Amino acid sequence: MKSLILAIDQGTTSTRAIAFECGEGGRLRPLAVSQIELAQHFPKPGWVEHDAAEIWAATLQTCREVIRKAGGVGRFAAVGITNQRETAVIWDAATGEPLHRAIVWQDRRTADATGRLAAAGHEPTVQAATGLILDPYFSASKFAWLLDAVPGSRERCERGEVKLGTIETWLIWKLTGGASHVTDATNASRTSLMDLATRQWRADLAELFNVPMAGLPRIRDCNAHLGDCEASLFGAPLPIHGAAGDQQAALVGHGALKAGDAKITYGTGAFLVANVGTAPVASSHRLLGTLGYAADGQVAYALEGSIFSAGSAIQWLRDGLKVISESRQSEAMAQGLKDNGGVYLVPGFTGLGAPWWEPEARGTIVGLTRDAGPAHMVRAALESLAYQTRDLLDALAKDGAPKLKVLKVDGGVTANAFAMQFVADICEVVVERPAFQEMTALGAARLAALGAGLIGDLEDHPVEAPARWEPRMGADERDRLLKGWRGAVKAAIIAAQ
Repeated sequence: MKSLILAIDQGTTSTRAIAFECGEGGRLRPLAVSQIELAQHFPKPGWVEHDAAEIWAATLQTCREVIRKAGGVGRFAAVGITNQRETAVIWDAATGEPLHRAIVWQDRRTADATGRLAAAGHEPTVQAATGLILDPYFSASKFAWLLDAVPGSRERCERGEVKLGTIETWLIWKLTGGASHVTDATNASRTSLMDLATRQWRADLAELFNVPMAGLPRIRDCNAHLGDCEASLFGAPLPIHGAAGDQQAALVGHGALKAGDAKITYGTGAFLVANVGTAPVASSHRLLGTLGYAADGQVAYALEGSIFSAGSAIQWLRDGLKVISESRQSEAMAQGLKDNGGVYLVPGFTGLGAPWWEPEARGTIVGLTRDAGPAHMVRAALESLAYQTRDLLDALAKDGAPKLKVLKVDGGVTANAFAMQFVADICEVVVERPAFQEMTALGAARLAALGAGLIGDLEDHPVEAPARWEPRMGADERDRLLKGWRGAVKAAIIAAQ
């Protein structure tokens, strides 16, 4: 019996494939994994690029390795895909070759373009239709930039000779040998071009951003049949039955399927996604309206807050400042101090996300004294995760969401017990971490299992018992620390002006 799902998790720093076995009660159990790190390219300050051809090669290699480890392609029922969202790819429809490096979600090169649209008064229209603000974070302005950067591509796109898409669209195109040019509704919701209510492209928005509709993929539900992998790739034409952007996939993976459920993923960035139910909710406090998932006739909407630098701040300590040689050293160094010594790091390396949305802000350190050393820098970076999370939860509360009692967390940084306890303390919320951490891949696998008929619904498949951290910090100490953080953010914003 074909009981395995091949989950592709294409992230910002690596490409990974995981084989999941669908067992009794619909529980998905990981069997095999393969992972390849992804090169980062920074051609100019604020610019971040990936090589789409490298992403494809790594996807092919990791999938083949996992299929081999799991006992062969005959055991697999379907493929599910989850991906770094908003990253934009342009490619030649005839050759299947990328025409430019992919522009990564973190990239800020289109800040002037989105700023001009905002200054012209277009943001209310865009936000009402899509739930998104005008910011270079989203895909539409990246698509337009790519079309302008590659000579003749805009005209060729109008003729259907050049294709546009986010990473899952690119991978599905390659996996199906160009037979399927599709996107799922969650990734489409991150482009600034999809109407949240209808889940269809808006021609007026495409015109506003100067993106040809002819270049855009068809929008499908998250568990739809998105095409079949070419038999020559893996030895059989595996059907692709699930896709979702990484943060929405993590929402599904956590089982946060009811209004009031919320999760935050601490990866390269950090992303809070709160399920708000079956109708879009407009934020008046600079959160993003987005789609949680659309699958099997069920639709859930969400409010989201995006932190641009989370784990990347720890990577900077390791690779840039070289104050640690391994990320895991950060916990012991932070715990070695009795407090933060008044040192705050605002990790605005590629601007500040929600609720500030300051694309020109840059990383800022305040409160340095002669007593400050490497450990203070490390602790400040870890503490910044909690402060930024608190900013998002405050905005969520101001938008009328009920006070969160439990925050579900995943991502590499959650292995740091100091950081998770500090999140619980600063945010005044119980933090829960599942035993199995790959929530994005698990969510993609669940959607694919649903699409392939291995499970009957997304509900009633709980994750294993989590680790928990409960708040224990006094109110006065919390207020003092938050006051210092808000002063540091203000300093970062002022310095950028």
